Amino acid sequence: MATNNLGKGRVADRARQLIAGAETLLTGTTPVALAGSTFTPSEIVSKLQAIVQLRADVEASQATTKAKLAKEATDMPALLTFMRAFVLHVKAAHGTAPDALAAYGIHPKTPARPTVEAQTAAVAKRKATRAARHTMGSRQRAEIKGDVTGVVIAPVTAAGPVVKTP
Repeated sequence: MATNNLGKGRVADRARQLIAGAETLLTGTTPVALAGSTFTPSEIVSKLQAIVQLRADVEASQATTKAKLAKEATDMPALLTFMRAFVLHVKAAHGTAPDALAAYGIHPKTPARPTVEAQTAAVAKRKATRAARHTMGSRQRAEIKGDVTGVVIAPVTAAGPVVKTP
């Protein structure tokens, strides 16, 4: 059997041409033997008409689908903004009540556990930051004692300005 290299639209065009030829040249009720069966001219025309009708239905459906896709593209941003606002309202109204949120199909966020590599990197980063900023804890600060040499401290005498009260 030969392969069909015609596109779907060309197949429908060919069927239309065959219908026109069958209606003019296949007159009478003489059956025609095709693919192991016999068909009357009216059956042949009806089968060819089915091809044409299927293609017309598909093209109409495609046009409808294109129109609906265009409508979706124009309406969807506003609707998504509305939906996000409603989700925020639901979260504000019900807080973290899992039963109420589940009724709306909203699941509370669970914090993701960091991987071992991320934890190791965080520890190294904290250590480097503390070293760069010379940050110490209270115990580390308490251990630091200064040795001051060469500083003379002069005692302060109590003789200061005299203030008279009336």
